[in-house]
Amino acid sequence: MKALRIKELISELQDLYLLSFHGLLGLLRKPFYLNDILEQMDYAGAGSFIIVVLVSLFIGMALSLQLAAELSILGLKMYTGKVVGISIIREIGPVAAALVFTGRVGSGIASELGSMVLGHQVDTLRVFGIDPIKKLVTPRILSSLVMLPALTTIGDAAALFGGYYIAVFMSHQSGHVYWSSVREVLIFENVFSGCVKPFLFGYLIASISCYMGLSTKGGAMGLRSSTTRAVVASIIMIIISDFVLTRILLYVLGFSV
Repeated sequence: MKALRIKELISELQDLYLLSFHGLLGLLRKPFYLNDILEQMDYAGAGSFIIVVLVSLFIGMALSLQLAAELSILGLKMYTGKVVGISIIREIGPVAAALVFTGRVGSGIASELGSMVLGHQVDTLRVFGIDPIKKLVTPRILSSLVMLPALTTIGDAAALFGGYYIAVFMSHQSGHVYWSSVREVLIFENVFSGCVKPFLFGYLIASISCYMGLSTKGGAMGLRSSTTRAVVASIIMIIISDFVLTRILLYVLGFSV
């Protein structure tokens, strides 16, 4: 039984890899389905804007509040902006935006594609000679690769402004000192680390969600199961890949651990 489950897991990972690879390869092949790409970008980007900003804003406020309370005990309250900036840009911002993106966009992709499978719309595309991966998967992967980094950048800015509000109006720190501390952490190593992660997260979320949606079976119960699996698998992969990528970046950028 264990050997059978391991075999099924390896088979699913292989199918996921092939789907994600061919979906990414579709970016280089015609036709490009520009209308589908723009529609998916609007859904993934504009549709997620408000929730990403709100979540990031309150994360920045909560982080600043906690840090100001702890650092004031040590007499280091002036470093609040620096610690908030490093935490948000390198780690919390990309992960928080990716988790929000998973909950809204990833689940939507899985449920939409799952409904198309159950309604035999995917089979219809094949009948008309249209590649379902090129038509359905590639636009969703591209939209995630473009929109998640953009949303992460906006979310980081919102989180930093949230930290500024707490630091200045509740902890009574100097706004000039706060932003000076933030500017100190805007170095290449920190910005590069924060910019690389959203691309990987977006690719993983879109690929996993598309795979789970296209592998839907069993009616409404199967659709619920595939959507849940897409969200859970994406969250797990975000956390694992974040750790692995952080370790690699620390080594490559010369930080000692």
